[in-house]
Amino acid sequence: MNPVEIKKDKKSVHFISLGCPKNLVDTEIMVGTLMKDGYEVVADEDGADTVIINTCGFIEDSKRESIQRILEMGELKKQGKIKKLVVAGCLTQRYKSDIVDELPEADLFVGSGEFQNIDKILDENKKGSEKRTFFNLPTYLQDSSTPRVNTQPKHRAYLKISEGCLKRCAFCAIPLIRGNLQSRSIENVVNEAKLLVAGGVKEIIIISHDFTDYGWDITRKNPEAKDSPYELLKALDQVEGLEWIRLLYLYPDGLDKQTLQLIKNSKKIVKYFDMPLQHINNEVLKKMNRKMTKEQISEVIRNIRTEMPEAVIRTQFIVGFPGETDEQFNELVEFVKEHEFDRVGCFSYSPEENTPAGKMVDQIEDAVKQQRHDLLMKTQQKISKKLQRRMIGKVLDVMVEGFSEETELLLQGRNSQQAPDIDGVTLINSGTADVGQIVKVRITDSLEYDLIGEIVE
Repeated sequence: MNPVEIKKDKKSVHFISLGCPKNLVDTEIMVGTLMKDGYEVVADEDGADTVIINTCGFIEDSKRESIQRILEMGELKKQGKIKKLVVAGCLTQRYKSDIVDELPEADLFVGSGEFQNIDKILDENKKGSEKRTFFNLPTYLQDSSTPRVNTQPKHRAYLKISEGCLKRCAFCAIPLIRGNLQSRSIENVVNEAKLLVAGGVKEIIIISHDFTDYGWDITRKNPEAKDSPYELLKALDQVEGLEWIRLLYLYPDGLDKQTLQLIKNSKKIVKYFDMPLQHINNEVLKKMNRKMTKEQISEVIRNIRTEMPEAVIRTQFIVGFPGETDEQFNELVEFVKEHEFDRVGCFSYSPEENTPAGKMVDQIEDAVKQQRHDLLMKTQQKISKKLQRRMIGKVLDVMVEGFSEETELLLQGRNSQQAPDIDGVTLINSGTADVGQIVKVRITDSLEYDLIGEIVE
């Protein structure tokens, strides 16, 4: 990630980034690339020369949101408030010619294999090129010299370590959109981490489609290569000035004892395990093409809790997968009760085109899926309230993020057990601190997802 040198010829562009943090990093690369080419990035779409929507095409709700934003910007274009509309990202990559035919209001379509060339694409269009579609295989892999502008608060940043996915879960379209696993080298990742820290970042959030598969493609080509999850974490743990390292998206089969010990002993790697388990019934797991059994998953959870009793485990489940019976769903509910996960997300299964699960004949009715979703979340809410109450009286390290979104009478931050945007926050009702500062906070009260406390010496 090189510092961006801006050319004098200013052209205004507004970005709308949808979907996951991995998509956000792509947006940040486009921002850096265009700023380097002389574009001014503006906060408001009204009046921007160009609006770029980086879309998500993962699940039905995400696709609907992407289409809605495109239509909204299309209306602004008709009113003359913007000049050019560019649709980029996963939805574009996934549906290619179909989306071009259905969205005539867009000027350019840029897939996830071409977003890194956004400057060249816009420049050629400005010169009169009539080409509207830019699709390629998603083989681009950023390096530490890639222009990128961190759009997160100055003290934190996402760090993408790979592209694509090695696994082939029956319900998931990611390999169709993002391709096969491509890992960045450890040197490459660490160099970007150092650049981020030099810019004021204190917390790095490592993202990929599966952290535990990192480096598989590198060592497959070169058996002597040392690129592995363990070696990557060990190298990042030595970056001076970095205070928190957070891992997202860990498949439990890759959490070996060596990696667990490194996390346990590290002062920088927060004890936060984000493991999307998806289900727990062995028959459903097999249909999902997940490679672990309930017994193996339970063993991983026990290992984490034995080594790090204070660790937070966050997971996600899919209910209403084709053929899921009442008994299989009830087994999942009992599993959630037994293990008392700190955080649980739940999705009702939605069939995705060109995936094995989407072609299965035993689809579940939407009403049944909704009932199961609501029951599982109601179960988790009770667990969450109980676990939150247990935090009262504890003193936690909290990274201050600024004033509360609700009132400027309170500061708002996150403790190491809270990931940005997906978990709750820690509200501070006594004491002062600067944004990005890590302070000791004694927890005095708890809400369903948030904690309340006071700064202590």
